[in-house]
Amino acid sequence: MSRLYEVMFIVRPDLEDEEADKLIESLTNTVKNGGGAVRSAEKMGRRKLAYNVRKFSDGSYVLLTIEATGPVVLELERRLRVTEQVIKFITVRMDEEEKRLAKLKALRGTRRKASSESAPAPAAAPAAVATAEPAEPVQASA
Repeated sequence: MSRLYEVMFIVRPDLEDEEADKLIESLTNTVKNGGGAVRSAEKMGRRKLAYNVRKFSDGSYVLLTIEATGPVVLELERRLRVTEQVIKFITVRMDEEEKRLAKLKALRGTRRKASSESAPAPAAAPAAVATAEPAEPVQASA
């Protein structure tokens, strides 16, 4: 069963753009050869890391959005693990998250629709009522 995944990985900051493009291309070929599809491959640029990873304080981020089966994702993760240029990676399954967001969006749409239909038109502010006598003060018993 094919599912949607986001794979984010960080490559070494001293890696040339051409080498990074070759790495991305080899990873997309891994997914395609396994029967999956790459929806997008986005180079997010160089950023500072929150902590040192393999003695690097910054790295170039890459985000792959893929649609694949479990064994294809396992093979992709194996290749990321053994590739020297990759210093960190994470894979997140997104299809469940998209279902949850679609459900919330549908629920919000029905709430807005129901509240706009049942809400009465705003009425004019009531006129101030003046009383002839002031109210008597209440005394507390001790």
